[in-house]
Amino acid sequence: MWTDFRPLTVQRDGVTLFARQGGPSDSGRPPLLLLHGHPQTMAMWHRVAPTLARDRRVVLMDLRGYGDSDRPPAGEGSAAYAKREMAKDAVTLMQSLGHERFAVLAHDRGARVAHRLALDHPQAVTRLLLLDIAPTLAMYEGTTEAFARGYWHWFFLIQPAPRPERLIEADPVAYLREGMGSKGDFFDKRAWAEYERCLLRPGSAAAVCADYRAGAGIDLAHDRADRAAGRRVKQPLRVLWGAKGIVGTCFEPMKLWQAAADDVSGRAVDSGHYIAEEVPDVVLAEAAAFFGDE
Repeated sequence: MWTDFRPLTVQRDGVTLFARQGGPSDSGRPPLLLLHGHPQTMAMWHRVAPTLARDRRVVLMDLRGYGDSDRPPAGEGSAAYAKREMAKDAVTLMQSLGHERFAVLAHDRGARVAHRLALDHPQAVTRLLLLDIAPTLAMYEGTTEAFARGYWHWFFLIQPAPRPERLIEADPVAYLREGMGSKGDFFDKRAWAEYERCLLRPGSAAAVCADYRAGAGIDLAHDRADRAAGRRVKQPLRVLWGAKGIVGTCFEPMKLWQAAADDVSGRAVDSGHYIAEEVPDVVLAEAAAFFGDE
């Protein structure tokens, strides 16, 4: 799946992060960092990364707690899984590769990390293309019955430990199928095998829960502090959401992003939640148009 992408690891504060990179290093364009969603790995980019890497350096990272990256202890308030920590992971990775400035393409949880990256490290991020999210704080504040039913995992995973961990660990593959497999037959068997393999790694259930508990706790505190201070995303931001997905049907993504960022464009696409795997040609066309003038 990754013939032309070299594997590598980087350490930050004792956490080993797994990544891959490919594409020319001398293209003259900012490198592009790809961040995956839950409960996936960098394998979700297999239909778009090779094409993106034809004319620029592309870096893929497994978020802490996912894929082949470490699963550190959550700590008090799941602070180890705050999106601020994950954003620091991404900056550390890119700087270790010599990339002081870079663009970001991100989905789901990775897109929430990218949002924090843009706010905390504006000097590093040139522009962002985010797939199928609205700002976390806005989604929690706008929660409806329809959203709670559609995104049941948000509210399941934040329950006190070890309740959700125990249920996931009883049958991790069943959790994966319940959450993802019923949504379509578009998943590549090789990618799906990676999702299963990595969710079966020890500590995965605890890490996933910590990610979501942070999202419902410390991340919201950081978001509220930004809002109170008037901090907004300044970089060009492009957002895509699935017309058949929960985000697009329960929220107004453009309106919510316009409240959080200065330079926003976006649209719905004919897809569900897993845009890069369902309609990769759309993602590639959007990326070419959005990142192509850098």
